[in-house]
Amino acid sequence: MTARYPTLLFDLDHTLFDFDTSELHAFEAALAVIGIDSHTAHFPIYQRLNTALWAAAERGEIRSNQIRNLRFEQLCIALGLDADQATVAAMADAFVHGLGANGDLYPGVLGVLDEVAAAGSTIAIVSNGLGEVVHARIDRLGIGDRFDAVIVSSEVGVSKPHAGIFDAAFDALGQPPRDGALMIGDSLTSDIAGGAAYGVATAWLNRTGAAPGEAHPFTHELRSLGDLLPILFP
Repeated sequence: MTARYPTLLFDLDHTLFDFDTSELHAFEAALAVIGIDSHTAHFPIYQRLNTALWAAAERGEIRSNQIRNLRFEQLCIALGLDADQATVAAMADAFVHGLGANGDLYPGVLGVLDEVAAAGSTIAIVSNGLGEVVHARIDRLGIGDRFDAVIVSSEVGVSKPHAGIFDAAFDALGQPPRDGALMIGDSLTSDIAGGAAYGVATAWLNRTGAAPGEAHPFTHELRSLGDLLPILFP
């Protein structure tokens, strides 16, 4: 049985992988570097700064690898801490290690990946993130053999939604036809906007039932990753 879309491009965080659990453990480890035991008051500040930096990366204003340390430099300033660059780097190191060492795939993900692979689909990860984190997760979870390519923004120098990261993915996959490709992800501004602009179909993973608005139209909407299978095998 051949899938409707034989080339599948998956986002990683919040699509296949439970990023929230991973991030919280990693943030606790970063704060421990500067002797702070409780993350409760500081985590919302970090999230605001981190979200703004990744939005800037989506706009092409900074590269994703710059975010590694910059978010903790900004956090220390926001907390009124006089942290030197060595301390900031140590926080970033602890955070990156924590991201790779914690968290798991969402329930049912492996079953979906195995079913599409059994149908002969070509499968890639296309992630806005840090290569050292993405590869650490893949290695720890033992899922590397399920993907034909792993494309990470920090390694190619450009983030979704920009065409360069999709160019890298299609190059790695041997330039499959775009009309047979589907980008699956949770972000309207990176996954969906990027895929649509590149000329591939898109599937928005909308677990919370959020209103999509009209700015980023998508081809398909999913409430869980399992909803992908009836689309691929109607």
